[in-house]
Amino acid sequence: MDTDDELRIDAPHRELLDQILDKWSLSVLNELCERPCRFNELRRAIPQVTQKSLTATLRRLERNGVVEREVVSTRPVAVMYRITPFGKTLRDPVDVLLAWAAQNMPTIEGARKDFDRREEADL
Repeated sequence: MDTDDELRIDAPHRELLDQILDKWSLSVLNELCERPCRFNELRRAIPQVTQKSLTATLRRLERNGVVEREVVSTRPVAVMYRITPFGKTLRDPVDVLLAWAAQNMPTIEGARKDFDRREEADL
């Protein structure tokens, strides 16, 4: 991203934003901000996510340094996930986006309705 007034999202930034702000990542981060969780705890907390999608999401977040994975030597072996200190720095920017969405939702809903009406009229 440029530091001047022009907003430009380069490929590495786009990839990172896609990985951190996707549907399941935000849900996983929300859960892990509360407490460390085992894989199946996350599955129960986010019942809509498939095992495959949760695995892929956790791997992406771990690769980006946002989540850490710890193998716990119990019988059977368990895997615990927790948000990293670096991952916790995402809280403020995400909260700003959520506040923006909450503040502007009536405008967004109005725009969607207008768009849908125009689309229906064109059919």
